[in-house]
Amino acid sequence: MATWVIGDIHGCADELAALIAAIAPGPEDELVSVGDLFHRGPDPLGTLALLEEHRVRFVLGNHEHVVLSRLGLAPLRVDARDRQVRAPLPSALDDEALFGDGDQPCLVAPGDRGRVVEFLQTHAGFFLRRSSLAHAAPTRDGREWFCVHAGVLPGLELEKHTIEELTSLRRLDEPSRPWWYEVYDGPELALFGHTPSQLPRRRLSRGRLVALGLDTGCVYGGRLTAYSPELDRFVSVRAARTWARA
Repeated sequence: MATWVIGDIHGCADELAALIAAIAPGPEDELVSVGDLFHRGPDPLGTLALLEEHRVRFVLGNHEHVVLSRLGLAPLRVDARDRQVRAPLPSALDDEALFGDGDQPCLVAPGDRGRVVEFLQTHAGFFLRRSSLAHAAPTRDGREWFCVHAGVLPGLELEKHTIEELTSLRRLDEPSRPWWYEVYDGPELALFGHTPSQLPRRRLSRGRLVALGLDTGCVYGGRLTAYSPELDRFVSVRAARTWARA
């Protein structure tokens, strides 16, 4: 089996369908998303249907966290142990209910907004360790790995971060303002999204891959990328077009 960790989807349903077809997951393979599932892109409901069909686990991105926070449904603990069971919602939510971070819209008709919010409540929290996945194995060189949406502070345990750090971190508050992953030294492999680039962002330390950014800018006309830490293998598909401007 293999676990496939997928970069930021942003509502690009056709590209997600093509990526899953290219992966051709077997019955014991698992798909995991690093968050930012629906906002900015053309087809949030099509994306949701694929995520449900393939039982994709996901961590909360900054957009999902903003939506759930507005509705009083977001965990307040970084370990998400206070997560709510699916809460009853109105059949139709107002136009701003699904606005993401920075008031980014999520193009869903009023009658379907409750379905999106119900799905978001099935999240895996703000981080997902390999040990939380039933069939996932360590990396090919025997190390543990985890997923977050944005980043981590080097040397700090996952549980000691703030929600803001896990969902929004890019650069460290140091004089040279380095990207967090440029300083991260493992030992676990960190898989993340949030910061788009043309190619996956790779951080090597002592010859080992210790951090990998998987947001390759699909919604901006780039690619949608997945990576299997067990196989050390990438699968990537091109965006059909540019759906949003950075």
